[in-house]
Amino acid sequence: RSTAVIHQHKRVAAYNIPSAECDGQDIDIVYQHARTAVDHVRAGNGPYFLELMTYRYRGHSMSDSRGYRSREEEEEWKQRDPIFMLRDRLITADALTLADFEAMEKEIDAYIENEVIKFAEESPEPRVEDLEKYVLADRESQQPWLTGKAA
Repeated sequence: RSTAVIHQHKRVAAYNIPSAECDGQDIDIVYQHARTAVDHVRAGNGPYFLELMTYRYRGHSMSDSRGYRSREEEEEWKQRDPIFMLRDRLITADALTLADFEAMEKEIDAYIENEVIKFAEESPEPRVEDLEKYVLADRESQQPWLTGKAA
């Protein structure tokens, strides 16, 4: 760890950036917090930092056996999968049937396989000139020690 601060949204206070933490497993809660952040940014008030508390279902790498987790823990988190939680809410509200969900899932899987992956594989590499295109502060406005220039 690089810091004693566990919750990342608290770290950005040092930069006077408003922030929030929310349950990243609940789509409705994420939407509410994202709406606040988007409204803040679109109003011209600068950046907004959201920390979504969620669960990484897979290991850190191919060699990660996830021995530090119990099957019970993984099952508990699978019960809170955001997609399935939303599916269940929509079915309960009679806005969707299980057959509708399964058809959408099949359509989305096919789209990802046939369009998204193909697009990514056939796209050119990003241009070096675009590396800092969406960085909030430009290099010239930073302190010399941040830019690598002699002071």
